[in-house]
Amino acid sequence: MVAKDTATLLSLHAPEFVLTHMTGMQQSRYQFVEAIAKGSLNYFSVQHEAMRINVNGHHATLQGRSHVEAAVFGGTRHTWPLLLLLTLEKRNGVWMFTSSKASTF
Repeated sequence: MVAKDTATLLSLHAPEFVLTHMTGMQQSRYQFVEAIAKGSLNYFSVQHEAMRINVNGHHATLQGRSHVEAAVFGGTRHTWPLLLLLTLEKRNGVWMFTSSKASTF
């Protein structure tokens, strides 16, 4: 995300991926990656505080607390304390993100 590597981002996110921002706004995989590529979502760094991963067969959840430095949708650069809940599915031996929900802590 920091490097704006759209090819890698697309390969890690399932076609049906949906990101739910802390405002409730939702973005599809394509909208999310496009916003990063065009600079509407600018990520600079992340410091992970805690992560909990639960795996059940080919499905997993990742809950994490991170401090994310970003400038989003025309706002100024800011460090956000984010609680992230991600769902993943293993497809053809590869884990892919299927959803992400962000809120603050």
